[in-house]
Amino acid sequence: MPGPDFAAARRTGQTLVTPVIHVLDTDQALRNLDHVAEAGCPGAFLINHDFPMEPFLPILRKVRAARPDLWLGVNFLDQPGNIAFPILGELVRNTCPIDAYWADDARIDERLDDQNTAEEIARIRGESGWTGTYLGGVAFKKQRPVDEKDYARAARLSVPYLDVVTTSGIATGKEADLAKIRSFRDAIGEAPLALASGITPENAATYTGLVDCILVATGINYPNDFYNIDPDRLARLLAVTGSEGE
Repeated sequence: MPGPDFAAARRTGQTLVTPVIHVLDTDQALRNLDHVAEAGCPGAFLINHDFPMEPFLPILRKVRAARPDLWLGVNFLDQPGNIAFPILGELVRNTCPIDAYWADDARIDERLDDQNTAEEIARIRGESGWTGTYLGGVAFKKQRPVDEKDYARAARLSVPYLDVVTTSGIATGKEADLAKIRSFRDAIGEAPLALASGITPENAATYTGLVDCILVATGINYPNDFYNIDPDRLARLLAVTGSEGE
């Protein structure tokens, strides 16, 4: 299955959907990944929301072995790229390639002119041997607060360090303020932009055309179920995003 083409999405006005699976175990991850593949999504992200990174790694290896052709991204909860990239490089060397990494915090500091931490992360990424796509959180939920007046500067500063600038609402499942997303879109120009919270089939049309990728979990899960995709809700979301630009 071909993975998401973020740059092409920006050119064509398409909004990609990459579901996010809060992993419990290998079997649960695989069941949900099958829903993703059957729906025709370009790929999915796995996240260790409920347990540390170390027990997550053998699950990733088993999932990759079972689905070798699936475009697969990961989020190591609360781990920035300087921690993640060496691990991802080691996974590649052990026949477990991961196609994308989504960090909750890209370590952009809009208060500073020099982005030394982001520069160091970029250096570590280059030395790691991992060559996947980097999505980094900017003004992201549960991270250091960023003043609304500084959204545009934070977004603009992040572009040289990220393949896909990624932002969110104030918390998991909370809809993002539309003015914030417009500020990000205007600030980063033609660079790809992803939104990672609060999207549902009911509100997705508000954001299509502004964002190039939607990372979605609770908005497509069964009611009151943090862990399992509802194929009908996923299909409804894809129907909304798939109509953009037609």
